[in-house]
Amino acid sequence: MNQAWIPATFWRGGTSKGVFFLSKDLPTAREKIDPILLAVMGTPDPYGRQLNGLGGGTSSLSKAVIIGPPTHPDADVDYTFIQLAIDKPIVDWTGNCGNLSSVIGPYAVDMGLVKMPDGEVTVRFHQTNTKKIIHARFRVENGMAAIDGDMEIAGVAGKAAPVRLDFVKPGGAATGKLLPTGRVVDQLPLPNGQLIDVSLVDASHPNAFLRARDLGLTGIETPDAIQADSELMATLEHLRRKAAVKMGLVASEDEVTLTGPRIGIVAGPQAYVALDKATISDDYEISTRMISVEQPHRAVPLSSGLCLAVACRIEGTLPHQMSRKITDGQPIRIGNPSGLLTYGADVRPEKGQWVADSAGVYRTSRCLMKGMVAVPRNLVD
Repeated sequence: MNQAWIPATFWRGGTSKGVFFLSKDLPTAREKIDPILLAVMGTPDPYGRQLNGLGGGTSSLSKAVIIGPPTHPDADVDYTFIQLAIDKPIVDWTGNCGNLSSVIGPYAVDMGLVKMPDGEVTVRFHQTNTKKIIHARFRVENGMAAIDGDMEIAGVAGKAAPVRLDFVKPGGAATGKLLPTGRVVDQLPLPNGQLIDVSLVDASHPNAFLRARDLGLTGIETPDAIQADSELMATLEHLRRKAAVKMGLVASEDEVTLTGPRIGIVAGPQAYVALDKATISDDYEISTRMISVEQPHRAVPLSSGLCLAVACRIEGTLPHQMSRKITDGQPIRIGNPSGLLTYGADVRPEKGQWVADSAGVYRTSRCLMKGMVAVPRNLVD
């Protein structure tokens, strides 16, 4: 045989999908895991479709997860996230996927990694990329994570059982600081040398937030319209690389990873038509269009939505300036191409600095397949 078979499961979590592995079923060395994951996803694919693998041709569908025993005293399992490029042989271990975080609790129960009674339960997991603890609260029925429920989320058809995610102390996930530069607004040079305002925030995932109007945008453009503007996309990638250095994520632009930071284009609430053709009124707090893995996201990467919610509560940041007035304890509704997503964020000033105590969101998840995934045998041997 010229193929080997590795145990795996395929899950949807929020608006993402990924292939999940137990750490015991993979090699221990990253340099041996990377080519396996590239083969599983069908990356690189110059046609951008990943037809020779399980990837779906977009950043939200080109993901892998490894689950293993806990290495943190406050966790039940370890969770490692890997983002794979589509057209390049790039495997990025530096960030987190908030959407797939909604899978970890149900996965741990369904796979027998933790034993939980029926009813509402909490599974704690250690996100190894960011060294953060996340709590997942969900319902267990007959020893398995519940699937049926009344929860709907923008970008996913149908209803399912809710999974509440609480990110404990999300600030400084990649840089060690909620505001990596210590400022609520910085400036970055555009390709023509002019300066543009940016808020650099690191909560759950590092993000660089830009005003839509400073880019000649309204903030309610469709992902396809943004993608079609090659000059805009080049400018955003230019700014992302500048932001990575400014935040201290890398020493030079040549070292910038696929996922960090993400770009968030923000604007005030406006009426618009979502991707499912539903009309969204202006009754929400802030609008965003996110760029993830060099593509406009069709919703919001969950960890970036959390970061945006936190940024909205930090006085003086561009998201705070652009958002509708938010009172303490009020949920933050984020307008995105697929509709509205609701987040919670507990942020406070302390000794002249901003502190994020927690950020939370509801998602849904579902196991789509359990079985074996095929890879070239030489990668396993």
